[in-house]
This record gives sequence, C-alpha cells and structure tokens, in this order.
Amino acid sequence: MTDALGEALHLLRMSGTFYCRTELTEPWGLTMPDLADCLWFHVLTSGRCEIEVDGKITTLEPGDVLLVPGGQGHRLFYGDAETPLVTTLPHTFETDNYAILRHGDGGAVTHLVCGAVQFDHPAAKHLIKVLPHVLYVRQADDMRATIDLMAAEARTLRPGGEAVITRLADVLVIQTIRSWLANDPAARTGWLGALQDQQIGQALALIHRDPAQPWTVERLAHQTAMSRSAFAARFTELVGEPAMRYVTRWRMHVAMNRLRDRDSTVSEIARGLGYESEAAFSRAFKRVVGVSPGQARAG
Repeated sequence: MTDALGEALHLLRMSGTFYCRTELTEPWGLTMPDLADCLWFHVLTSGRCEIEVDGKITTLEPGDVLLVPGGQGHRLFYGDAETPLVTTLPHTFETDNYAILRHGDGGAVTHLVCGAVQFDHPAAKHLIKVLPHVLYVRQADDMRATIDLMAAEARTLRPGGEAVITRLADVLVIQTIRSWLANDPAARTGWLGALQDQQIGQALALIHRDPAQPWTVERLAHQTAMSRSAFAARFTELVGEPAMRYVTRWRMHVAMNRLRDRDSTVSEIARGLGYESEAAFSRAFKRVVGVSPGQARAG
C-alpha cells in the first residue's frame, strides 16, 4: 500500500451526523432517507436483517457490516411489514446526535447499530465518492474484535457507552473500506489504482500533502524519478486527466473546504494555495467549480 492510499485512509476522520442503536422486533421495517454528502453504515449485532439498496436485497447475518457510501435512501426490514421513514418514528435521544430506536411487532429481536457520517478532508471525500454504491463485509476475522465490542456495548448502554459505540463505528467504517480495497479488483483501477501505483501514487501524495507548492510536470516527474514524458503519459492513463489539471482541481477541493469553514477570507485562501492574487485564484475556481468563491461560500 503506497503512502497516498495509506494517507487517504488516515484522513477518514468522520464527523458523526447521527448514530442510532436499534431494538427491532419481527416483523419490522425502516426506510433510511437520502442524505447527500453522507455515508450510511449498518452493523448487525444480533438477529436477522435484509437491506435493499438500488433494488438489490442483501441478507445480513450477525457480525456483518454494510456501508452505503453515497448516502442514498434504502430500506431495512425483516418479515412482511411496512417500512416507514425512520425519521417519523419515536426515538429516545441520549444526545443530539445519538438515539435509541425501538420498533416492530413484538416478535424475535434484532439489534443494529446504524449511523450517517460525513468526512471533512478532500482526500477522504474523494475516496468515498469513488467507492461502489454498496460495500458489504461478511463476518471478517480482522473486524471480529471491533464488532464484538460494539455488540457488548449495544446490549446495555452503560455510562460512556455512546462515546464507545460512536468510536467503534468509525473504526468499523475504515476497516470495511480497507477490506474492500484489499480484496476487490475494482479497487485497483482508476484513481484508487493510481494511489496504489508506486510512482504515480507518490506524486498524488505530494500534491495532497502540499497543494500550494508550485507544482509542474517536470517537478513531479523529478520527484518520482521518471522522465517528463513518461510521467505525463502514465499519470493521465491512471488518473484519467493530465497532472496539472489534477493539481488545479485538487486545490479547488481544498478551497471549497476552507470556504465552508468561513474562518479565512478568499484572499487568505488564495495565498494559502499558492496563488499570487485573489483574482487569479477566483478565475481558476470559477473555471473548475462553475461559480465564484463568493457564490460558493454563500451557497
């Protein structure tokens, strides 16, 4: 695993939008809403569950983990029951972002830990966007200890249990993505494949670490011990666009994050990304994003 891919995984620092511990009795059903820019996750700690995403149904067994990286709406159910929108059901809120949901018709009990999380760093967001619509891991040995700990916490919410479950959920999300990266051939193509290439991955890591550097094709080629022509051709082949276009687009990813934080002026963001003037930065931003920095911040 190259530094670029390892760093992308390291940057999967989640800001929890919502976590929920569910106690469901058969027959039961739930519909999760569509949440743009979020990742849904579900961990089955006991019982039985089926999940329908994009018309495809996956049956979960205890110890299984399923992610919906794009945050699209989907159904969870077991047995013949209606699937109301989960936000319409009564929850017991332990905090603003953590709740317990009890729902169903009184039969056999299923326990799930569910959540919707966001990612802050541009590299993490980009990684999430190139994942498949559904990531499913069945009782992976290297995740067993984490799942067992989560199941123990979910059975009885003790003092500090919310903090334990939310942190374990974050770990499970990363472990699930890492398992997919290691085992699915699709993870070795496109941008993900480029991250794992020894030389192009090194160039991507350099760009991600310090986008403000005055990168050129020649400089990146030198850093990766390649000729300019060989580097340019291989970068475009693996990443899908020329190196300097990627550098500019990456800077705009970083700029969007900084604009949302509202802690810096447009001029400060421009200087922080290596632009000599706010006007030059604004032209590049509008060319890539389609709107001005001020419009992006207002939006």
